[in-house]
Amino acid sequence: MTSTDLRPAPPPRSTARRALLAGSVGNLVEWYEFGVYGSFATVIAANFFAPATGSGAGPGSGGAAALMATYASFALAFFFRPVGALLFGRLGDRLGRRPTLILVVGLMTLATTLIGLLPTQATVGAVAPWLLTSLRVLQGISAGGEFGGAVALMTESAPVGRRGLHGAWQSFTVALGLLAGAGTAAGLAATLSPSALYAWGWRVPFLLALPLGAVALWLRTALEGPPGPPPAGIPDKASDGIPDKAPGGAGAHGVGEPRRRGEQARAVVLGVGRVMGWSAAGYSFLVVLPSHLQSALGVSFREALPAAVLANLGFAASILPAGMLSDRVGRRPVMLAGALGVVVLALPVLRVLQSPGAAPGAKAAALVCAGALVGLMAGPGPAMLSEMFPRRVRCTGLGLAYALANAVFSGCAGLVITALTARTGSTAVPAYYAAGVCALSSLALLTLRGDDHREPLR
Repeated sequence: MTSTDLRPAPPPRSTARRALLAGSVGNLVEWYEFGVYGSFATVIAANFFAPATGSGAGPGSGGAAALMATYASFALAFFFRPVGALLFGRLGDRLGRRPTLILVVGLMTLATTLIGLLPTQATVGAVAPWLLTSLRVLQGISAGGEFGGAVALMTESAPVGRRGLHGAWQSFTVALGLLAGAGTAAGLAATLSPSALYAWGWRVPFLLALPLGAVALWLRTALEGPPGPPPAGIPDKASDGIPDKAPGGAGAHGVGEPRRRGEQARAVVLGVGRVMGWSAAGYSFLVVLPSHLQSALGVSFREALPAAVLANLGFAASILPAGMLSDRVGRRPVMLAGALGVVVLALPVLRVLQSPGAAPGAKAAALVCAGALVGLMAGPGPAMLSEMFPRRVRCTGLGLAYALANAVFSGCAGLVITALTARTGSTAVPAYYAAGVCALSSLALLTLRGDDHREPLR
């Protein structure tokens, strides 16, 4: 048998399309929920973390302490993501992508629906925040397994020369999920009175996760995933039998093999560095911004939510073009443009938003620009991570790198920004946070090879 015989045949286009759809829809469900939670952070704070005030919480209840407790619960879910990435990543690498993706989307759907049914602190007292936090932990575990399995499925099924575009669909459905969450929250805020929104309206978006999750389960159940790991004796990079090149330091052997553990660990750390700017800027501009505008600048709930919608529109609009461009010119220049763009423009964007004299059009353009810069990192990011790890450990490796970056730099974004704003009195904290992390991430992005996008997956 020649080395050419070992090269896997390109997947049929119909298989690639089904894998793309099934992989993307779970991400939409997951990030829809995170968008809802971020948009309703002040409402959740009043209902679950503010001192009970009789019949129920209402507008203005809670203050900074309750909002920080809400974001602490938000961050806790992110710190359980690495647990999910390890648990479900190992399952995905050993048993296959399809069963793992079915399991994680089912768990996410269940936890999100139950949040919509929870009693508030006014009903059950101190038990309420603990119940909410427990469900957030379940969401974090399932979300940790979602990314690695979905990205591995989509990139492994991609036609030659389109891996960046297929991986970008993961980020694009993240944008759609965040946009759907923010849009649903904005629609409810516009149609319901504040008292109705705080009393029961906040539950509606969480309950909508049930039909969305049912569709995702149906699509994934019907999926025919790519084959499992290659048999013993066949190299992971089934092309020429030579030792794997290791973009980012990943070797050919599994994480469990002692002589390769150090290399795989270094690849995970480098992966964290390459995506942490994406994580920090994404949550600063796309999720945390509405609550920051309300708590720091006194903007009303109804006025703050359209800001998140506009930022997410810019994010969504740039992701797929960025993924396609990275298939042509490489991952490094596109992702560096996004990271350095945040470093330069984060503070001017926030100044425009804070300026009472700025025209509405200028504010809208600033929000769209902020989202688009995040999209330049998010478009090529999934394919870049997938290219760092061999197939035998791809779900685990890329999922863990992404989960750790999100745990530290996304999950803590709301907590850090709210705490530093309260301590310093500066309303520019979100810009400094996003720009600082992106500056560090740019150093890691410089280590990317210029031709990784042209190499076959190992």
